[in-house]
Amino acid sequence: MKKLLMLIFSALLVFTTAACSNDKETNANDKTADGKTIIRVVAKDDSPSNPASVKYYNELEKALKRDENLNVKFKLVEVPQGDYAEKLNLLLTGGDIPDLIYFQGGDQQISQQNLLEKLTPYIDQSKNIKNMLQPYDEKRLNNYPYLLWIKPLDQKTPVIRKDWFDKMTSAQALMANPTTDNYYAFLKELVTKHPGGDKKPAYGLTAAGDISELDSIFKMAFGINQTWLKNSDGTYVYSKVSNNEKELLAYYSKLYKDGILDPQYLTKQWDTKEKAFYDGDAAIITGTNGKVIDLYNSKMTQVNGKQAELEVLPAAKGIYQGFGGTDITKESRGYAISSQSKHKDLVFKVLDYLASPKGQMLDRLGFENEEYKIENGQIALTDKYYSEWFARYWEPTDFKTEQPLKTPLLSEPALKSQEMVQQAYSEDNTFILPEKFVANWDAMENLYKEYASDIITGKRPVSDFDKFVKEWKKAGGDELTKYANDKIK
Repeated sequence: MKKLLMLIFSALLVFTTAACSNDKETNANDKTADGKTIIRVVAKDDSPSNPASVKYYNELEKALKRDENLNVKFKLVEVPQGDYAEKLNLLLTGGDIPDLIYFQGGDQQISQQNLLEKLTPYIDQSKNIKNMLQPYDEKRLNNYPYLLWIKPLDQKTPVIRKDWFDKMTSAQALMANPTTDNYYAFLKELVTKHPGGDKKPAYGLTAAGDISELDSIFKMAFGINQTWLKNSDGTYVYSKVSNNEKELLAYYSKLYKDGILDPQYLTKQWDTKEKAFYDGDAAIITGTNGKVIDLYNSKMTQVNGKQAELEVLPAAKGIYQGFGGTDITKESRGYAISSQSKHKDLVFKVLDYLASPKGQMLDRLGFENEEYKIENGQIALTDKYYSEWFARYWEPTDFKTEQPLKTPLLSEPALKSQEMVQQAYSEDNTFILPEKFVANWDAMENLYKEYASDIITGKRPVSDFDKFVKEWKKAGGDELTKYANDKIK
């Protein structure tokens, strides 16, 4: 027995020594053989096994050397497939913390452990980034200085094939006065008239997994313009337990019952949602204004011809009109710099370079002779740009190329979607939850999703919304509402 224990102890000692040795070797090895500084990057859409990602970062290395004399070698970190925020969190809490980190949720837990660097001091001293921040960017950074995400407003807009839109007798009434009744009439006509023939579309609307995409069209019409709604007595109520929400869910329930809302919306993923749109099963989907609408437009015309160019639909009009309030508490996604990195200044120089005119040429336009060509001193964007390229980092709305553009950055539907969102801009009044509420919050939100889906699909009557409100209050809602009223006031 003693001999067996000694063998086990010896094996553990060897394993531990090897592990420590490997850790020291990894930590010490932050330079390449030719003296380049290694910057480790983890990002949702980039991996060392993706040739497009590898090419992008190789080209960025060359550009940094050529334009800024920075000797950098990027090392992409692989994240296991699955929920990105969850897998990234496991990576970081396991002690593997890259220099540059893209978050799409889950960042607060990491920042609360002091593992993320405050970016505002770097931004204040920057050459380029400080000049492209919008007012909402600045407010978010003041509230939460750990994430940077320079993009246009990210509200989603609804789109439909123009050739189908033009066949609807109710289309003009919808565009002139997009009330919820006019929206219903338009959607109902789509699923009864079938402008695509062969019983297409099968349903008017689809969404990916929940109703947040539908909310971008309808919730402001029902008076839900902020997370916390102000009562007549001056107090605030959480919008999802308000009477406005009850009326909104009743409207969705009618859409579902009448065959307008995709009966499989709860199980749809983003890819199956988009496939249903291109295949003609769904008439309308929502997508982030600007570039995503551009990609949708490009793919739709590739599959179904030029006549299928997209028409951007307005937000429903009622008590308010818009695509949702803009959260200014913090960025919901973006890039962060590890506070443990030995190369924080260099990492920020990379981020600032990407905001420069030359950096933007790569990040926004891609590779010459692939995503664009130079023709008679003008930049001509290719089909590959419109169908595949996306800016990995910054996307300021006032981007100007060094040479004139022969073809526009965005298609007409994409530009229209961007303009509509900017015109409807309004600020939300939500706030970052204190730690004491976080434990109950997920359970409270899951309770809402359960009741909402059951009410919409007819498993519960709309009157059961009142039961949900009582359960929500017991689950911590009363305490949170008291805090919100003190906080907002």
